[in-house]
Amino acid sequence: MKRYSLAGLGLALLLNLSAFAQNDKASSDSSAIQATVRNYIEAYYTGNAHRMEQTLHPHFLKHVIRGEKPLRDMSGLEMVQAVAYGPADIPQAQKTEQVTVLDIAGDMASAKLVTPGWVDYMALSKVGGQWKILSVVQRVEE
Repeated sequence: MKRYSLAGLGLALLLNLSAFAQNDKASSDSSAIQATVRNYIEAYYTGNAHRMEQTLHPHFLKHVIRGEKPLRDMSGLEMVQAVAYGPADIPQAQKTEQVTVLDIAGDMASAKLVTPGWVDYMALSKVGGQWKILSVVQRVEE
């Protein structure tokens, strides 16, 4: 009977250690995803094309929804080129953001970026150990 108790205790400890390791990984991934999204928006605000490029997946695609206007798409190259023109023409007080990691599933994740002028829903992918933004659906406030 004591063997079963010790084996059960050992199994419980092993499962707890595994759960702690998974929680640490999820917390680490969540922090890295938030950092990627913040780098993306701060690159936009400051006009830093190199920093923007570092956040984007090679297959990046952005869809912009703006009221009744036709849907507009932007590739990663177009996004980097647009940022290269210089800092966003937005008052400093409005250069704020709220980042929420919505879900993480292995090497995929989703996040939400809220600014005073728009909301972005993002799909991210972990590539070479780094989180990259794969796609964005952006709704611009009218």
